[in-house]
Amino acid sequence: MKYIQRCMEDTFLNLQREYPVVLVTGARQVGKTTMLERMLGEEQGNRTRVSLDDLNTRQLAKNDPAMFFQINAPPIYIDEVQYAPELFPYIKLHVDKHHRPGDFWLTGSQLFKLMDGVQESLAGRVALLHMPPLTQSEINRNADPTPFRIDTDILADRQNTIGSKSITDMYQQIFTGGMPALVSGQYSNRDAFYSSYLSTYLERDVKEQSGTIDSLKFMNFITATASITGNLLNYKVIAENSDIDQKTAKSWLRILESLGIIFYLHPYAGNTLKRLVKTPKLYFFDTGLVAYLTKWSNAETLQNGALSGSILENFVISEIAKGYMNIALEPFIYYYRDKDSKEIDVIMERDGVIHPIEIKKTSIPGSQLTGVFKLLDKPNLPKRGAGAVICMVDKLGALDRNNLLIPVWLI
Repeated sequence: MKYIQRCMEDTFLNLQREYPVVLVTGARQVGKTTMLERMLGEEQGNRTRVSLDDLNTRQLAKNDPAMFFQINAPPIYIDEVQYAPELFPYIKLHVDKHHRPGDFWLTGSQLFKLMDGVQESLAGRVALLHMPPLTQSEINRNADPTPFRIDTDILADRQNTIGSKSITDMYQQIFTGGMPALVSGQYSNRDAFYSSYLSTYLERDVKEQSGTIDSLKFMNFITATASITGNLLNYKVIAENSDIDQKTAKSWLRILESLGIIFYLHPYAGNTLKRLVKTPKLYFFDTGLVAYLTKWSNAETLQNGALSGSILENFVISEIAKGYMNIALEPFIYYYRDKDSKEIDVIMERDGVIHPIEIKKTSIPGSQLTGVFKLLDKPNLPKRGAGAVICMVDKLGALDRNNLLIPVWLI
């Protein structure tokens, strides 16, 4: 299997030259271990590598952390460190004594569970990275780490590098998703991969965090969650469609978020925006998982189906978020919806300027799509900068002097 270069590589290497601890979190199978194994192979020096997936190693780490580090002295790479939070105080002692950058490379698959231990023991000593599934840039094998911006020069350079893609190409990519094992061709049967992924990893991890669960109800729950992707979070709908109560739905959603499976886009709020909807919108990091859960058999039926617009929106917003995550930056993206149902799909805030974005499946966008952007022209809001319609046009263009037309494959 050929290695797919990750946009996060340079960020990771730069951080480990400055911080004694670098922690890479992310969902199962997104490539954390693969990337660090590659970094390990290129590193000059003798770094110990241990995995807490090994039960004997895990038992030693939990029961006798001091002995663990006598046997496995830094510099060290610890995989799946969430299984032994008992290690964190000992890592802190070592860091405070030696102050050596790069002594600890850590990976973990449970972000929030890890953060508790990190905040208690390693505040100010650890650099945090969250690895998402593959981005378009990584899938295209150019690993451009530049995140999406409404910048004509950046987008034009990217267009010259990539070429162009059709709507069919894009929905095939959305349908396949961004899991490295599928993109690389390691596994050719997508349905078998996701079926195994759900039962082997997700269900097991949810059980570890919440106790015994009903496997059928969990499948109904995560399917119901996938069916509302790109929409306002609604605990009642998810619970009713899963035959669980709302408390359980909230608990399981928190776990999916902690495992790096879902994320939320929160509403943009300003001093003059009083009549806003305050509920977040729900998205998945991997559209392939959404397509599998919502039972689309191929990219063509997905492209023409009822979910095509929502999953395209999910794809675009997750691509924007992933690009910033790969360079350890907060994307600062939001959505706007008021109580009159006027909506802006995305608002990006950068350097005190807000940029409105509409996401549409169309290849013939009209000027009416940007009329809603005027809602942001309020005296107490940041200045409104260039806007954009991200859609299925075949090349970068402009709708008017203030709004770009951006092909989906350029984000």
